[in-house]
Amino acid sequence: MQLTNKHFVNGNPLLPPFPDGLEQAMFGMGCFWGAERRFWETPGVYTTAVGYAAGDRVDPTYEQVCSGATGHAEVVMLLFNPHVISYRDLLTLFWESHNPTQGMRQGNDRGTQYRSGIYVYTPAQKEQAEQTREAYQQALSARGYGTITTEIIDAPPFYYAEEYHQQYLAKNPGGYCGLGGTGVDCPAGLA
Repeated sequence: MQLTNKHFVNGNPLLPPFPDGLEQAMFGMGCFWGAERRFWETPGVYTTAVGYAAGDRVDPTYEQVCSGATGHAEVVMLLFNPHVISYRDLLTLFWESHNPTQGMRQGNDRGTQYRSGIYVYTPAQKEQAEQTREAYQQALSARGYGTITTEIIDAPPFYYAEEYHQQYLAKNPGGYCGLGGTGVDCPAGLA
């Protein structure tokens, strides 16, 4: 995928190598346009990029992913400074920014590419993801929501989406964003 190696909002690189001391995270929470905006607006996040992960085709296109034939999720990959924001804080943002109980959709967006996922790079990330899922499930259940369907797996290969998708909502301020949370806060102590 040919990309301009410059974040449209903050000017940082989209492609490695990245500065030392940063950690990587990857999340799927519905349409990647809104998910990416939530993270690039977060202090401590160095860069964001949207793409595809957790499918069975190498370097898929948007059209292939939208067909449902590849099994990929739309995801946002980010690099963050753990001295400014913790991975647990990113998880809080993840949980509160979408509805993780909807299976293969978010709002009106339907299909496998819109599923909820946390793709972990370290055992510590996996442990925190699972702990926060359990705590958030309790909070959601208390408010009448169903079971969390978020997949938590080791980070698969990340395939960058096409140039026009990168930082889409900054380039197109009136663009569609169907991302919405449940209104249920993460329990105290998660952040």
